[in-house]
Amino acid sequence: MQSKSKIFFWTLFDFANTSFSVIIVTVIYSRYFTNYVAGGKTWLWGFAVSISMVISALLSPPMGAIADLSRNRKRFLLLFTFICIVCTALMFYIRKGDVLLGLVLFIFANIGFESGLVFYDAFLPNLTEKKNLGRVSGYGFAMGYVGALTILLIIMALLPAYSSPNYYFYVRLSFVVAAVFFMFFSLPLFFFVNEPQISSPLKKFAVKVGIKKSRATLKALFIKQQYPSISRFLLAFFLYNDAIITIIAFASIFASRVLKMTDAQVIYFFIITQSTAVGGAFIFGIVSDHIGPKKTITITLIIWLLVAVGAFFVRSVSEFYLVGLSAGLAIGSSQSCSRSLMALLTPKSREAEFFGFYDGLFGKSSAVVGPLFYGIIADLSNQRFAALAMGLFFLSGLIILQKVEVPKYKEQKELTVEETIQN
Repeated sequence: MQSKSKIFFWTLFDFANTSFSVIIVTVIYSRYFTNYVAGGKTWLWGFAVSISMVISALLSPPMGAIADLSRNRKRFLLLFTFICIVCTALMFYIRKGDVLLGLVLFIFANIGFESGLVFYDAFLPNLTEKKNLGRVSGYGFAMGYVGALTILLIIMALLPAYSSPNYYFYVRLSFVVAAVFFMFFSLPLFFFVNEPQISSPLKKFAVKVGIKKSRATLKALFIKQQYPSISRFLLAFFLYNDAIITIIAFASIFASRVLKMTDAQVIYFFIITQSTAVGGAFIFGIVSDHIGPKKTITITLIIWLLVAVGAFFVRSVSEFYLVGLSAGLAIGSSQSCSRSLMALLTPKSREAEFFGFYDGLFGKSSAVVGPLFYGIIADLSNQRFAALAMGLFFLSGLIILQKVEVPKYKEQKELTVEETIQN
């Protein structure tokens, strides 16, 4: 199959999985759980996001190494995708007061979603040449935001007026629709995108060697400093991604609490802002291939700083739209360029292992601090101060990012299987 076709089928997974991130994490379930199921306790939602990210963070590095060694990236992706889809569909049964069930199903669903991204992202370096990584990564995120627009339009058509006696039935039904959407559009990747080839896949001891390799890589990154640029980038990513995930998780809650926006207004708001996310991911992906991902991420982090400050001062829905459009422009591009920069720095044949640290240990664990931090500040003061506090994360990440060197990458000597077992 031609590489263009494989890239398209790979991007369809981005198109598919945003149904979960948008409907469950950002727009509908986050508000439904916080305001209706949990009786307004913001910290419970922050706790659910954080605990699911902790578990994903612990799972991802060794799972990535195991997938590299055993040539089973697609199987692991299928497993975690299945967990996410099933738990999302079961959210239909969550009603008012079902706090424990709501927490458990979301935590398992989010573990499936976030852990699966490790194996999905690890396909990227094998789809195209290094000079096109930013562009192809941007295509994926752009397709993701097109998927977000599509599922939002479907859900907006599904939901009746808020005054309808069956309103919450249709809210719960939207979780099933999101699960079906995710399942249907993720299938092409599993059928048409080949498992990346590796020279000598392990059939035995893959788990043991995978865990040892992930430990050795962690030591090489942060004790022996064998990959200084990757170490600095991962620390910067940890900080600014923390703020991005937090803003995604609390955006609709901010809209309802601060500006008193209804579900329909919030859905319409996200439909509009997703349009800039599509354009940002696509345009900045091309820009990244010309000026480099580091400079492109720097631009997007400056935009994010303005978003955090703007959220503090926003007083009307129209002002909130301006902030949201800016966030939409930055979100797709910052995440897309981060993925392409990591792919550029990652040693060949160890993509899933290193993306396990990128998506897992640093991507997921970064979302532990932010949501809890935001939830506690919001409950102790207000949503505005909580949003402003996210600017500290963006600023810190921006400063550390400037110390990342992006030369033509020279691969370090990799440990053989025998050396890994001995060590």
